[in-house]
Amino acid sequence: MLRPNREKQQNYELVSIEDLVPADHLLRKIDKYIDFSFIDERVRHLYSQDNGRPAIDPLVLFKMIFLGYFYGIRSERQLERDIQTNLAYRWFLGLGLADRVPDHTTISWNRRTRFKDTTVFQDIFDEIVLQAISHRMVGGRVLISDSTHLKANANKHKYTKEQVKQNTRDYLDELNAAVETDRKALRKKALKPREEVNEDKEVKVSTTDPDSGYMVREGKPEGFFYLDHRTVDVKYNLITDVFVTAGNVHDSVPYLSRLDRQRERFGFGVEAVALDSGYLTTPICKGLQDRKIFGVIAHRRFHPTQGLFHKWEFTYNAEQDVYVCPQKQELPYRTTDRHGYRHYASDPKLCAICPMLEHCTRSKNHRKLVTRHIWEDSKEQVRQNRLTKSGKGLYRKRKETIERSFADAKQLHGFRYCRLRGLRNVMEQALMTAAVQNMKKIAFHLDRKAKEG
Repeated sequence: MLRPNREKQQNYELVSIEDLVPADHLLRKIDKYIDFSFIDERVRHLYSQDNGRPAIDPLVLFKMIFLGYFYGIRSERQLERDIQTNLAYRWFLGLGLADRVPDHTTISWNRRTRFKDTTVFQDIFDEIVLQAISHRMVGGRVLISDSTHLKANANKHKYTKEQVKQNTRDYLDELNAAVETDRKALRKKALKPREEVNEDKEVKVSTTDPDSGYMVREGKPEGFFYLDHRTVDVKYNLITDVFVTAGNVHDSVPYLSRLDRQRERFGFGVEAVALDSGYLTTPICKGLQDRKIFGVIAHRRFHPTQGLFHKWEFTYNAEQDVYVCPQKQELPYRTTDRHGYRHYASDPKLCAICPMLEHCTRSKNHRKLVTRHIWEDSKEQVRQNRLTKSGKGLYRKRKETIERSFADAKQLHGFRYCRLRGLRNVMEQALMTAAVQNMKKIAFHLDRKAKEG
């Protein structure tokens, strides 16, 4: 005989919310192994101590934010609804079955007012990294960095075109000094000083989210994006740094400053790094060499003019400081430009009668010019590192570390799209996504370790 179950919906039952949450639930592990006591200390100065209405406990507020990122809930309104009906969420927040869930507008109000222009989200991310370090889950010796695109909350067809001045050389002072030293050593006159290298460039600026950047890259979607520049520690794939820029900023621009930030903030003794080909720039190679770091960077493919000799077919003789062409003619040094490139030029009289002229140069004066950066030795050292056994092994770890980290963020934590607009808000999303990823790794590792021990 079939009996309807509907009447049980009206029954009153005496239950404990503690008994209704599974023992192996993710949030139980997070609550057990992650110490959230630091949150109150970080935000206490942002609250009034002697007047106003009683505030929602900051710990509850931030735990609500964490829930949204743990489960990829993009809408704060939806987050409020889910907490109302999800017993595990209520248990994690310390709410009873009859307690009222804080309104979703509370989160947005605090973001727009109380936490605006503060470092609270960066502080939370840093504290989770420090907890991982205390559990010996971060070595700080081998780091892997990369960037991924994050679709901005903006229509790619709504934009204006603007002329902007861009100065992307934060290493300009060091380069100018190196150029001056090089020219002096080679008995060339000093160049007239130029403080900045500004280039006028027409860019598309979104009318919806002006902080985003219009990204056009081969093999990538086109439109307004942000870039999440992320670094992971190779030991347990913990994320140790997060930094967001507009989508039209080159990967290499913020790298060295973010590397130094980790060394200073967490005391890392970095010995080796692995990077994608986008980071194969002379300043980065020089910066790694100066910091005594073993750098492994992927090879970047170049597309020389069809029918002409490749640059690598010209051999550089360091002792005599000349290049030698495939026909054994020497190209002596001529000058060093302000961009840091040494110029080596052939003798046009010899080139004019060379049988390989057609495959060497198409210049009207029959002169072949080869350039070499004053920091080229650093780049060549990085290229050699990539070919070593340890270099190959280190680079292979990218797919199981940084690429896996990005994949998890997008697949499990809603990191394919920007929840909000503006660089500050996107930075918050990137930091909180990385923070919850780290929390999960810490909790799972310590729980597994406790069961094995």
